[in-house]
Amino acid sequence: MSTPSQNPVLQLSGIHKQFAGIPVLRDVQLNLYPGEIHALMGQNGAGKSTLIKVLTGVLEASGGQMRLGGPAAAPGRPKQGDTPSGGSDPRSGGARGLTTVWPDSPLAAQRLGISTVYQEVNLCPNLSVAENIFAGRYPRCGIAQGFRIDWATLHQRARELVARIGLQIDVTRLLSDYPVAVQQLVAIARALSIESRVLILDEPTSSLDDDEVQKLFEVLRRLRSEGLAIVFVTHFLNQVYAVSDRITVLRNGSWVGEWLAKDLGPQALIAAMLGRDLAAASEQPAPAPAVDTRPSTLLQAEGLGQDTQLQPLDLQIRAGEVVGLAGLLGSGRTELARLLFGLETPDRGALRIDGQVVKFANPMDAIRHGLALCPEERKTDGIVAELSVRENIALALQARMGVGQFLSRAEQTALAERYVKLLGIKTDTVDKPIGLLSGGNQQKAILARWMAIEPRLLILDEPTRGIDVAAKQEIMDQILRLAQGGMAVLFISSEMSEVVRVAHRIVVLRDRHKVGELPAGSSEDAVYDLIAAEHA
Repeated sequence: MSTPSQNPVLQLSGIHKQFAGIPVLRDVQLNLYPGEIHALMGQNGAGKSTLIKVLTGVLEASGGQMRLGGPAAAPGRPKQGDTPSGGSDPRSGGARGLTTVWPDSPLAAQRLGISTVYQEVNLCPNLSVAENIFAGRYPRCGIAQGFRIDWATLHQRARELVARIGLQIDVTRLLSDYPVAVQQLVAIARALSIESRVLILDEPTSSLDDDEVQKLFEVLRRLRSEGLAIVFVTHFLNQVYAVSDRITVLRNGSWVGEWLAKDLGPQALIAAMLGRDLAAASEQPAPAPAVDTRPSTLLQAEGLGQDTQLQPLDLQIRAGEVVGLAGLLGSGRTELARLLFGLETPDRGALRIDGQVVKFANPMDAIRHGLALCPEERKTDGIVAELSVRENIALALQARMGVGQFLSRAEQTALAERYVKLLGIKTDTVDKPIGLLSGGNQQKAILARWMAIEPRLLILDEPTRGIDVAAKQEIMDQILRLAQGGMAVLFISSEMSEVVRVAHRIVVLRDRHKVGELPAGSSEDAVYDLIAAEHA
């Protein structure tokens, strides 16, 4: 493993990026050393994706420097912003032997030896493995053969590349014949086919099961031993420590720091990502909400799981109870919500409603059993932007009534106006397109939609994301009122202060596993300590 005194193969320093005058990256540093796996960590919105786009030529930096070690051509735009607008990393070593580069396209980055493999496999399933590896760069025969594709050479080179990463497959078969894990490795083989010096892996394990993850890590270790510099973007803490040599943390578009992985424990890593000192004395927790002591268990999950999404877990939710679901991004919170609501089908375990085993083929089955879901992505999965506030609020009730039964316009208006008043939705008319409302008011309208069908269990996935403080407070107050009325609520939020404020009980997830439960009144630090703790 390289030491900080060695020159990096690629160095970014003082990187700034603005969109419409708004800074999204501020004085960001990144030092990639040959023969190291470097984890790039941060919460959603930390700037990881933007930094990768700058690094790979998709976006142009607004300032800073990018230097490549060793002799290198410098394809791309003129050298704007060669002088860093912010400080550089004291651990980076000197810039001796580094050439300033600014790739202005992914192709220019590839010519510099910088390759990226994204979370979603971006290959062609209707082509063979070999064709995917060399797409756009097929070896050709000579003039006498009319510059035809040299299939023998293509297949031979493809076999050498897949063998390099320890993959034993028939490269002449269609890519679609192989599972996602193999397709992910084929994408890595394609990246290596351009003689990469830097390999960027953006959430490569998100759709892999544990065995497939271990096979991928074996490949990464092999490539590390060959001297490749690897950037590993993930939300799974256990994977960071299983394979990474060095860690860089971003937060809110800014560089927080760079550490050797052995010098930064899980708790310190979480603290760096969140900007909190977890070792400091915790603030006095908010008074716990009144717990409904009725023994009625509404929903019970027993060993519920799905191989690539969530490890088997147990969960109980009682009537009149707010259960907080806590965990970092990628912990499995949304995956659990989707399994409970019939958007995904579990491949193990059982789900009971009122003690009776149920199987949801689709969300309509879940709705018939009294479940409702406010999804995380309200813009794409929640609102229908072109429809009015009235139509959006009436949507779930109309769907539950079924084909042939309709709410009249007057009934829709009365329903919508009732919830506009109840939830304080700010709109001058219920006939206004919901897309013109603020994010907080859109979120309230989605909440109204599900309240209108009077569910027994309301699943709220990030209901306060992207809305102002006042709207957050109103929504959390409404959650407590719903629970007091006997409704069960599963509350998912990345804002831990919100979870500890409203939850009667907190279920903690980490890396797609349930790692424990905490009672009402627990502090935020208690939750983070449980997330950071080693698996038993």
